[in-house]
Amino acid sequence: MLRVLNDDIVAGGKGFGKHPHDNMEIITIVLDGALEHKDSMGHTEQIVPNEVQVMSAGSGVVHSEYNPDPNKKTNLLQTWIFPNKKNVQPRYDQKMFPIEDRINKLQLLVSPIDNNDAGLKIHQDAWIYRSTVENGNIVSHTLHSNNHGAYIFVIDGKVSVGEQVLNKRDALGVSETDSFDITATEKSDVIIFEVPMS
Repeated sequence: MLRVLNDDIVAGGKGFGKHPHDNMEIITIVLDGALEHKDSMGHTEQIVPNEVQVMSAGSGVVHSEYNPDPNKKTNLLQTWIFPNKKNVQPRYDQKMFPIEDRINKLQLLVSPIDNNDAGLKIHQDAWIYRSTVENGNIVSHTLHSNNHGAYIFVIDGKVSVGEQVLNKRDALGVSETDSFDITATEKSDVIIFEVPMS
């Protein structure tokens, strides 16, 4: 159900002109710089580091994304997740997630739309977490269903998951398990995507 994870660099003053999406849950996380978003729902917003944006494209939306600073590159992660409901009314949301709330623990960024929790909502049985794990610390995650898997992406640092060592910008898929531990061997910034496997 996880279609893509783009690790994009957008040059100063550049971006992506108006383009359409439908029936896709699109999650954007700015790591450095800023991104200006405009869409056919009437939103004009800037997204900055530690903010997360979700857009349920649903029955169809047109948007553009630009780096508003001509002198600085923008680095962002954008994830596309297939929805579990088609042709819903398009929706948009964004929220700031303070870094202090994810030190050596999982910070919930995104969760299913019918869940009453702090996550931004999408039309899928999926969760996204971020954690800043300090050297020698461990964060653990238990999957919500035995039909789910996880995709672990290291934004920065160095961690181990079981026997597998992951460095900056490495990723690992985990499935057929109930839970897993992420151990930091240096201060690390990690994102976990938990999604249905089929």
